[in-house]
Amino acid sequence: MSKPADVSTKRLISLAPDNWVKWVTQIPDIVAGEILNSEFQWISRESDVLIRVESPQQGKFLVLNELQLRYKPEMPRSMRAYTALAEEKYNLPTYPVLINILKASDAEIPTSYALNIAGLRAIQDYRVINLWEVDVNIAFAQPLPSLLPFVPILKGGDNESTIREALQILRADEQLNQLETVLGFFATFVLDSAIVQQILRWDMALLEQSPWYQEIFSKGEERGEARGELRGRKEELYSGIELALEIKFGNQGLELMPVISEITDLQKLKAIQQAIKTVNTVNELQQVMSTIPLLSLSGYSK
Repeated sequence: MSKPADVSTKRLISLAPDNWVKWVTQIPDIVAGEILNSEFQWISRESDVLIRVESPQQGKFLVLNELQLRYKPEMPRSMRAYTALAEEKYNLPTYPVLINILKASDAEIPTSYALNIAGLRAIQDYRVINLWEVDVNIAFAQPLPSLLPFVPILKGGDNESTIREALQILRADEQLNQLETVLGFFATFVLDSAIVQQILRWDMALLEQSPWYQEIFSKGEERGEARGELRGRKEELYSGIELALEIKFGNQGLELMPVISEITDLQKLKAIQQAIKTVNTVNELQQVMSTIPLLSLSGYSK
């Protein structure tokens, strides 16, 4: 069996760390050094990337990169915690950056954490980068190969010709060609799956091996199980199913959500979520759903 492709956040940033830190900090003379271990004594973070950097004006400090698939309301508090832990472990000031990949809502995303309890204040500023607001030309011009897999969701990148251009660059470089599946994953958000398969010349089975794809499909069940309330589990499953339908079938898949949202039985929802992984068309999914008793819509199994 071949070794799985390394498409982690650390791998993406390590492709051009100098250009990456220049971009996220907007400090032109900054130089990247070692990419540090982001595991702390009490918590381990896989989506964090810590980079030791240096600039003539700021001296030595850390750049903390936190990539989130979608923004979560608890992120300001988390950014405060990650920054403090990094500074304590490495005894260096830290420049925290929150990078949101997909737009979750139109709500404004805060750029700081602030708490005041009995007159004592805790404040943590951090930079926010929303990839849907980043001009796609930055990925090609700087160059920033770390952004190439995200081209479909960058501003102005949601078209076939631009995605093909990014794919050509990835395939031409031995260090970058493993990132093709990540590009394919995000392309399914803006193009029909059939077009994506035609552009990349491979089927959905390869896309489903992508860690990004697996994260989307698993998040509904995993986050739902982690919550103690029945309502929470159902809402997370609805969210996971909706995202999975959008990724795999586009708007045609989303047309099934009115029916699915009426189902309150957790086991039925989980069965539908699992079925989305294996079917190839909406018609196949509908056939699978027809074998699942869907008439008991007002109750749920214990």
